[in-house]
Amino acid sequence: MQQHWPEGSHADPDAARERYNLDVRASHSAMRNLFRVELPVAHWGLVIVVIASVFVGVVWSPRTGAIIGGAFAALFVAALCVALLAGSRGRDAVRAAYKFTFGWANWV
Repeated sequence: MQQHWPEGSHADPDAARERYNLDVRASHSAMRNLFRVELPVAHWGLVIVVIASVFVGVVWSPRTGAIIGGAFAALFVAALCVALLAGSRGRDAVRAAYKFTFGWANWV
C-alpha cells in the first residue's frame, strides 16, 4: 500500500513523525499549564466550600450543609487514594488530593 503524504512523493516519514511528536508534547504542555493549580487557590476553594456549607446549613437544614461538606470530604479521600495508588507518598499525596478537590476555585 502506497502512502500519500501532504509533502509529496519525497516526504520523509521520520521528519513527519518528529513534527507530530513535537506537536503532541506542546499540546500536553499547554494542557498541564491550563490545569495547574497553586496551593493558595485551593485554600480559597476550601473557604468557599466551608462558607457554602454553613450558609446552606443555616438557610435549609444542618443536614444538607453536612451533606455538602461530606461530599467534598469523600472527594478528597477518593483523590487521596488515587494519588497514593499513582505513587505519591506523604505530603505530596495529600497536596495532590487537596489541589484536586479544591483547586476548582481557580476558575471562579
